[in-house]
Formats: sequence, C-alpha cells, structure tokens
Amino acid sequence: MAATHADLFGDAQLLAEIRREAFGDDIGQNSWLTLDEYDRFIAWLNLRPGQQVLEVACGSGGPTLYLGDQTDCNVVGIDADEHAVAMACRLADGRRVGSANFRAVDANAPLPFDNGSFDALVCIDSLNRFPQRLSMLWEWHRVVKPGARVMFTDPAVITGPVSGEQLAQRSGVGSFVFVPQGTNEQLLELAGFRPLSQQDVTGNAALVSGRWHRARERHRSELLDVEGRERFEGRQAFLAVVHRLASERRLSRVAYLAEKPAASYTGVSCGNAASTSDRLAYAGRNSAGQRTGRPLDSSMHAYSTSARQSVVPSTGRIN
Repeated sequence: MAATHADLFGDAQLLAEIRREAFGDDIGQNSWLTLDEYDRFIAWLNLRPGQQVLEVACGSGGPTLYLGDQTDCNVVGIDADEHAVAMACRLADGRRVGSANFRAVDANAPLPFDNGSFDALVCIDSLNRFPQRLSMLWEWHRVVKPGARVMFTDPAVITGPVSGEQLAQRSGVGSFVFVPQGTNEQLLELAGFRPLSQQDVTGNAALVSGRWHRARERHRSELLDVEGRERFEGRQAFLAVVHRLASERRLSRVAYLAEKPAASYTGVSCGNAASTSDRLAYAGRNSAGQRTGRPLDSSMHAYSTSARQSVVPSTGRIN
C-alpha cells in the first residue's frame, strides 16, 4: 500500500488534523497553496497527456504527484532537500501516475537536463529561496521547449512598508529574497520569456496562515509536548506576521504565467539595451550562454536570518 503524506512523519494523526484545518484538502503542499488554487494553476499550463512537466522545489512531492494524476503527464520533481526527495519517492511508490521521478537537485546550479526537455515548468512559493534568480530563469528557459509555459508564485513581493523586525520574522531560516513589484516581470523578459499574465494571490497566504495559526492554537497543549515552548511560539509568531502582512497587502504573493516563444524574443530593454548581446550581459552570460557573472542577480537583496523558527511539517520549510 502506498504511503500517505501524514504517514511519513511522527505524530501523524495530529499533523494530519492540523493540516486539514489549515489547507482543507491535503495533497502534501507547502506554504500557502490550496487545492482549488492549484487546480487553477494547472489549467493555465494547457497540458496534454504524455507531456513532460518539471516542478522546481517540489518538497516531498505531493503536488507533483497530484499534477501527474490530474493531467496524465510525466512529472519530474527536483528539490535540494535530499530528505524531502526521499519522502517524495516513497509517496510515488504505488501511485497511479504515468511516470514520476524525483531527484535531489540544487536549482541555483545548472540543471541536469538537456535543452528543451520539458513541456511545462512549475514552481510554487519557492522563488524567494533563490538569490540568483535571473541565472535560474535562464536555466528554466534552456530546459523547456519552445512554446512551453512556465508558472510560478512569489510569496515575497514587497507592496507596502515592512519593518526590519517583520522581515526577519517573515524570512525564517536561510537565504530569503524579497523583491519590489515589477522585478519578476523584468527578469522573465531578460531571460527570454514572454509574460502572459500575473495574478495577485495574496488572499491565499492570508487565508492559510490564519487557519494554520488558529489550528495550532487549538492544539497548543499537544504541540507544546512535541515541539517545546520556544519552537511552538516561534512558529506561531511566524504565522502571525505572515497573516498580518498578507492581510494588509504589505507583502504580497503573486502568481506569474509566462511562455518560451517559439520564435526569437528580445523582451524588454534595460536602459537602452535591447539586443541579445546586451541581454546576455545583463544576465551575466557570454554569447554561448555560459555564466560570466550575475550583475542583476547581485543587485537583488537576499535577506538572511539565523533565527530558527517556522518550519513546515512536510519538508522542514515554510516559504
């Protein structure tokens, strides 16, 4: 019998109950994704049975497998967390998916796939974990086919005043990139994609974080036994600041849909630069597409904190 998401963790019954209260339908998702929202995102990709789909930062693989089930596509999930990938492989065992493959891959590095390998690419609520964003988008552009669609969400778009203390609470552990409005659109075009649409989906971050916080409060005594007071209160503080910043639209979550054009696409200009060579220079690449630096990436501010708090049960990470 195939493992379920909750079976892979200690205190499975408690975890499953809290996740049901937070997410409604639990497909093993991370952070702020709900099933109805994911169904909408999948529809944006215009997939056909048998196509190849890559999910970047797949975590423990639940949404990747769900996408494969719903579309009859062959899915590949990558994540830097080897423990999460091992759990994804366990979840995939016995599932009725045409093809599901999970690999431990650092998406900040060149991807181990041939040019034009995929018909679509998905990355949910993890873009903020990649400090070299433009270089990564170049890799996405390389591994998808002409005409392929790329869909991702960024839960860390600054749209209002946010204090340093709130940034520290929101970022949790490790490298975390906050960007102003318009940055992702510019980087997509610099990487050679044609932006198709964007949608403010901050409401889901406010909804899920609020539900999650309340569910944990209802199970306070049990969680204190499992987590200890310091860890419990840290997670609650994290969820509270996510809920407040999202509810007040000071830190927004945005969904983006873009396409790799079948023909040459120059995108937007940076200053007076619109040529391919100029775009390569801005992207930190030479004419062969090899990395020579990352000037625009380096201009983005990666905010890091060593505060150990706010981990998601599925992969040890909340975005």
